[in-house]
Amino acid sequence: MKTLPFITLGAFFAFLAVVMGAFGAHAVKGSLSPHYLAVYHTASDYQMWHAIGLILIGVLHQNNPSNLLRIAGWFMLAGMLIFSGSLYILSLTGITILGAITPIGGVALLIAWLLFAYHSFKSK
Repeated sequence: MKTLPFITLGAFFAFLAVVMGAFGAHAVKGSLSPHYLAVYHTASDYQMWHAIGLILIGVLHQNNPSNLLRIAGWFMLAGMLIFSGSLYILSLTGITILGAITPIGGVALLIAWLLFAYHSFKSK
């Protein structure tokens, strides 16, 4: 099985989570309503947690290549992009229709964690 970019992507998205968190704390804090500021913070929090998850999947995949981990990693990446991305855009623009796609990202994240858990269970 070839090397997958999950560690690199996870590190990059962790970096972006810090950038977006700082941007939210300093640049847009005064211009967002408390509701949209909370939405923004949810996006950056979830992005960081799932970037760490993606790194973990990458490390485990390097040591024990698995189709389950590969699929989990791609679901986690897609979920993070859709979930956090839609919340960032929603909070900054107020385009509420984006709230309709956020759950798609959430479901992708749930699938990723379930696949990760199943891989762990199956490996024992």
